[in-house]
Amino acid sequence: MVTIGDIARAAGVSRSTASYALSGKRSISAEVRQRVADAAQELGYTPNAGARALATSETMVIGLLARFHEDEFAPAMLQYMLGVSDTARELGYDTLLVTEADGTRALRRITGSRMVDGVVLLNVAQDDARLPLLRSAPQPGALVGLPGDPSGIDVFDLDFEAAGRLMVDHMYRLGHRELLLVSQPENVVERGGAYVWRLQDAVVQQARARGIQLHAVFGESRQPAVGRSLNALLDAHPTATGLLLNNEAAAAALPSVLHARGQEAPRDLSVIGRYSDEFARTFSLPFSSIESAPDLLGEMAVRQLVRRITTPGARDEPHVLRLLPPELVDRGSTALPAPANRA
Repeated sequence: MVTIGDIARAAGVSRSTASYALSGKRSISAEVRQRVADAAQELGYTPNAGARALATSETMVIGLLARFHEDEFAPAMLQYMLGVSDTARELGYDTLLVTEADGTRALRRITGSRMVDGVVLLNVAQDDARLPLLRSAPQPGALVGLPGDPSGIDVFDLDFEAAGRLMVDHMYRLGHRELLLVSQPENVVERGGAYVWRLQDAVVQQARARGIQLHAVFGESRQPAVGRSLNALLDAHPTATGLLLNNEAAAAALPSVLHARGQEAPRDLSVIGRYSDEFARTFSLPFSSIESAPDLLGEMAVRQLVRRITTPGARDEPHVLRLLPPELVDRGSTALPAPANRA
């Protein structure tokens, strides 16, 4: 293992000078600092994380608290996690993934033991028990997901209410007057997944305002249950001309369901989902969608977190609440309803 002493000898300086040049703790001339940096790069020097933490009170690690719930589609959650970890790596930070079921205990452990410089929370609930602890922690935090009380913390999320209205209005302009909505499983709502009812409530209200008949159901998250539920919904409402999906598992299952029924979008059913472009490519989904932007939300949360960690005075600045406006990505799965079904 390359040590500070090795760097000092290669650069022709004392151990203390090499240490100060690498840590930035004291003013060192630019010429000496460059010599030390060049020597460190040539020798492949990697600072010891424990020693660095003791010397600078920084770990260069970001904690990511996330869970894979059985009633949520794991590939969709993974995209949010990658958005966080990829940006952290770009900014020079490692990511400590914590998936412990007891989120408050996990958060208390990693913040109280100085394991991380900051924390990003996923799976944010309406009344999230982790938030009081995060607000009082010595490290800054950021959320990907909007809680009921966003005060005292940086929050980033999609504007799900605007997304619901955009879905309905797009279908309305095309002439659709009977729509189906498939949301996440009801268990997600029961544990506080407010994004589900934010989009659903907006769809219900906008459909009512537009004079659209709406049939809203909670979907499933796994096969074969998700396929059965989609077939049951389509069987129950054969005159519906449009389908809205706030459920990634249902979106992934829909192509095979339609194929088995001898149907196509948009010939027989116009479809709009809510998922990312990367998700659409991964599952070869041909449906238009509201971009959920998990990578962008993760990036925004990490950049704001690192800013609060590294910028003098940033921790005292007002907290940020950023809701991304929805963007409809047109993949050609919506059209005028069939003449027999037009209003």
